[in-house]
Amino acid sequence: MGLTGIQIFKLLPKTNCGECGVPTCLAFAMNLASGKAELDSCPYVSDEAREKLAEASAPPIRPVAIGAGERALKVGGETVMFRHEKTFYNPTGIAAMVHSDIDPEALDRKLREWNAFQFERVGLNLRPELVALKDVNGNSETFANAAKKIASESEFGLILITDNPATMKAGIEVAGFKKPLLYAATKENVDDMGNLAKENGLPLAVKGENLDDVIALTDKLTGMGLKDLVLDPGSRELRQCFQDQVSIRRAALKEGNRSLGFPTITFPCDMAGNLDMETVIASLLIAKYAGIIVMSDFRGESLFPLLLERLNIFTDPQRPMTVTAGIYEVGTPDETSPVLVTTNFSLTYFIVSGEIEGSRVPSWLLIMDTEGLSVMTAWAAGKFVGDAVGAFVKKCGISDKVEHKNIIIPGYAASISGDLEEELPDWKVLIGPREAAYIPKYLKEWKPE
Repeated sequence: MGLTGIQIFKLLPKTNCGECGVPTCLAFAMNLASGKAELDSCPYVSDEAREKLAEASAPPIRPVAIGAGERALKVGGETVMFRHEKTFYNPTGIAAMVHSDIDPEALDRKLREWNAFQFERVGLNLRPELVALKDVNGNSETFANAAKKIASESEFGLILITDNPATMKAGIEVAGFKKPLLYAATKENVDDMGNLAKENGLPLAVKGENLDDVIALTDKLTGMGLKDLVLDPGSRELRQCFQDQVSIRRAALKEGNRSLGFPTITFPCDMAGNLDMETVIASLLIAKYAGIIVMSDFRGESLFPLLLERLNIFTDPQRPMTVTAGIYEVGTPDETSPVLVTTNFSLTYFIVSGEIEGSRVPSWLLIMDTEGLSVMTAWAAGKFVGDAVGAFVKKCGISDKVEHKNIIIPGYAASISGDLEEELPDWKVLIGPREAAYIPKYLKEWKPE
């Protein structure tokens, strides 16, 4: 388990040089202990101390990198059972399955369709990361051809699925540059698969029939020098799969079991007869606690809710998503355009700016720093009140951009209008709609006073 800040401090050089970005070694040690800094930031830590710190401060669940390029991802690295305790760090990877005997033209179509599944949400591009290629006929040539096509002609990362070391080697030779996950080492092939993973520096999945099997396999592979492992306890029935996921997480975090201290891979595609039920199962496994889920296909109506669930679960609950405070142009506003003000909570910004854009009325949108709180919450917390909003309006420079002196505040913050008028005596404070959906109608009827 991780060291405390004081234990880490004792191993640091205590120069207080500040080159790590904080003024003292004690502050740096506290940041290390809380996961807010990397050991490499200290240029003077000794090799001996580095080795001790690296081992002792390693997360109980090892982070494993899969893929290369735009859709590379990292799974694992988690430190808590429940996100409200701290946060979850590395979002669940989402994969779709293809079989090695697929027609090349059909594979082309699938890759084009799947690549188009990209959804914008609160300024983020949500999309799946992986394609799982399954060997279905033992033909190394067709397996390698499909692997090469996916690796070379798409952004997706790869999971190579075969229990035949010769077929796996053929896939690695053409797609190894994409850093695929090799699936899987079993009791029957563990030596060969372990050597392939070690020789090529690739992550390796471990498949057992139960947790005891998995522990035996991981112990053998770590003894061979392998560190980047992904676990599959073999359960394909929902109740047992759920129990295994929780047991693995608890064993790693609460019991310090390093043999199970790795991310997991699950297969909803093998646990249901249709994509709708797969999606239900996948939604459970994203929350508890799969590192990777493999679906039989990607369709927008199933993929989008999974991506959105993943975004919500892997957002730090202690740090609201925010946008930068300042003046935002929606459309091409000029000196006669309306001026609106709201908070810097990401969802608030994107909803409000989207409604303004939909109104086709070019506008100035002032985003005030309220530490990521929504309008009502910021008002209740005293962060979106008359004097604070007034000071922000004066400081942001909007008066240099418009010839009128009208400012529109959210309807839910109508109570601040009096204080705001006192703070901005030259401005006319207008009460906007309570709901963002009514912004287009309001703006189309707005006239400067």
